[in-house]
Amino acid sequence: MGTLHLSGDPPPKPGRKSPSDEVSAATRKMRLLRSLACGNKFEKLARAQGATLIAGVDEVGRGSLFGPVVAAAVILPADTRIRGLRDSKQLLEEDRVRLDAVVRSRAIAIAIEEVDAETIDRVNIYQASRMAMTAAVLRLLPQPDHLLIDALRLDLPHGQTSIIYGDSLSISIAAASVVAKVWRDARMRELDVQYPGYGLASHKGYATPEHREALRKLGPCLLHRKSFAPVAQTELPWDDAELIPGEEDLICPSDSSA
Repeated sequence: MGTLHLSGDPPPKPGRKSPSDEVSAATRKMRLLRSLACGNKFEKLARAQGATLIAGVDEVGRGSLFGPVVAAAVILPADTRIRGLRDSKQLLEEDRVRLDAVVRSRAIAIAIEEVDAETIDRVNIYQASRMAMTAAVLRLLPQPDHLLIDALRLDLPHGQTSIIYGDSLSISIAAASVVAKVWRDARMRELDVQYPGYGLASHKGYATPEHREALRKLGPCLLHRKSFAPVAQTELPWDDAELIPGEEDLICPSDSSA
């Protein structure tokens, strides 16, 4: 049987790509995420099963070349509605900052934790992300009785629901995503002052052309993730260098305050 064409577009001619073939995977994913509705569906399902304190959990900074991965856990009151709240990656910076303030004003509890670049290099980014998320949950007061997590399960006794694209579907996970993103971006601006020349305040440590060019010219600094390409492909001058007394604090700065 021939291929059925369900759209209004004419079938592609032999040897030529259809318009949909020319759309990148990243673009297709972003379109999918924008089509999802972020609401209280999963929170209501958890409450129907007896949960009363439900925490959304998410992390940011997983793909960055620099600095910590940051996780947040947020407990919102039942039936909370926050207009415009969704996955932090789909929001403009000014909207993230505004929504972060709204979440903080309404939340029952918020906790933020980070895992530094040295640990990421030692255990890998997946495990480091789980470590940060677990630590954030354990810092919550009061403790939740159910967790909504973006595509992961944690080694915790709490009831859990792992949701694919959870930060685009669950208001609690979206809240955690926004809080973690705003907090990490602020940390990157602070670290930009300590480690000038890399442009951290603008790209937040991700592999932009600007960051790659700075790595080529300056080489990585102590907070770059040495196991990540292209950092791993550059010289690491500190590997054989001795740290001066007190310099240890510059390697893994940590601020776990909410």
